[in-house]
Amino acid sequence: QVQLVESGGGLVQAGGSLRLSCAASGIIYSVNTMAWYRQAAGRQRELVAELTSGGGTNYADSVKGRFTISRDNAKKTVYLQMNSLKSEDTAVYYCNADWFLIPNQPMGAKKVYDIWGQGTQVTVSS
Repeated sequence: QVQLVESGGGLVQAGGSLRLSCAASGIIYSVNTMAWYRQAAGRQRELVAELTSGGGTNYADSVKGRFTISRDNAKKTVYLQMNSLKSEDTAVYYCNADWFLIPNQPMGAKKVYDIWGQGTQVTVSS
């Protein structure tokens, strides 16, 4: 079974930095686009940053120049480096993979779609 587990959230002062990690567990042959979303209290979930399997990136306008998404394929982990944090960055941050290619017993492979982590809280104090 494939899971995504986020870590690295916490409380930080405005102007500070945090690095979020999202590790995939299970046997995975390949993964397509991975992304970070966030959801602030009373608001809809929004895309923060995404990273395609080919290395292309896309960022929300509100985080451009401050956040960087990266991945370590060997560790099956995607990161979100967040600098110059603002109070409006306070939210629960979720990791997402649009699909994984995993074993399909007894042989072959299959895709599993739209996998989400459990979320990690980021709180920025002003």
